[in-house]
Amino acid sequence: MNTTRVRRFLQDEQGVTAIEYGLLAALIGVGIITAAALLGTKIGDLFTTIANKLGAAST
Repeated sequence: MNTTRVRRFLQDEQGVTAIEYGLLAALIGVGIITAAALLGTKIGDLFTTIANKLGAAST
């Protein structure tokens, strides 16, 4: 009876799959946060440059 439970536990992969999905979601989250941080600064600089050029052109 105990060997059956142990065998069933070792063959059950639902927990492993949930952990894999969790790790994958965390990795994707880190990638999104990193990309947003890098692109956010560059986009902010781009808008500042455009605003400065528009300000200089209007005077």
